[in-house]
Amino acid sequence: MRLHGESEDQFFAGESFDNLQGVALLRSGLKLSHLRMIVAIEEHKQVSAAADALNISQPAASRMLTEMEMILKAQLCERVSRGVALTAFGRAFARRARTILLELREVDRELSALKSGTGGSVFLGSVTAPAISLAVPAIQQVSAAYPGIEVNVRVETSNVLARELLAAQQDFIIARVPDDLNPRLFNVTEIGIEKACLIVRKGHPLADKPVVGLADLPHYDWVFQPSGTLLRRRIEELFLAAGVPLPSTVVNTSSILLTTAIVCGSNAIAPVARDMANFVADVGAQAGEIRILDTDFEIDIKPYSLISVKGRALPPSAKLLYDLILQRSRMLSPD
Repeated sequence: MRLHGESEDQFFAGESFDNLQGVALLRSGLKLSHLRMIVAIEEHKQVSAAADALNISQPAASRMLTEMEMILKAQLCERVSRGVALTAFGRAFARRARTILLELREVDRELSALKSGTGGSVFLGSVTAPAISLAVPAIQQVSAAYPGIEVNVRVETSNVLARELLAAQQDFIIARVPDDLNPRLFNVTEIGIEKACLIVRKGHPLADKPVVGLADLPHYDWVFQPSGTLLRRRIEELFLAAGVPLPSTVVNTSSILLTTAIVCGSNAIAPVARDMANFVADVGAQAGEIRILDTDFEIDIKPYSLISVKGRALPPSAKLLYDLILQRSRMLSPD
């Protein structure tokens, strides 16, 4: 039972929860399936969708929610127009449930590594530029030193990666904290500034122009990252600041492979990380037909960082890769 004057966060944090409530909750029937359910509800915002994610029926999911509320003696969800929203008690419980499930996952990872004699596994997310310049060399280094290690890499936007990190789908990420997330949830170490450029196909009308200005660009099709991403916003800011109309024909995709394919097969222009542009311009086959435009403006993006979740220790294998990436970033720093 919550003490008078005790906040919801205190109810699920600190001495009262760790030393007293935990045993009582287990004795009251709290199960791992309940923890998975509250996390699924938080992620999917609907009891039916949470049930689908856990491969159970909606009535069973509703019963589990009722059981949790009876055990915790608190309302965890409230109905909203398009589903359900967690109450303050629900959010606090979901946060703790996620941590418990993560720890159990780490137990499984560590024991599996010990049984198999391998070096464990790492889950890393990264935005494009540092994936090329920092993550790849560090992965090569750690793989050579520890052949049994398994590295899982996901390249996505910061918005996606930060949420996956909070959901324990990544050990750490190389990205930026989105504006709509609380920065106090993260440990953040700034490691570099991302530079971008514009790419076109070989033979594009602008490819041989000595210097390309913003006024030369709106007349062509464009391939952009999805709306709201930093690179997209930076390009739009450059157009607006110069009083140049924004491109009217746009394809939106976060896939660098699809971006390259569209650019190679048309007169489209695409902004991409310069490290990625240099890579695809240097390789063979069709991707080697990419050209980087010489522009009279710079495309600098907000600095990216090594990001982990506060209060969540990195597994040894992930810490090893984290340290190698940090070390390489310092070697490449102009300072």
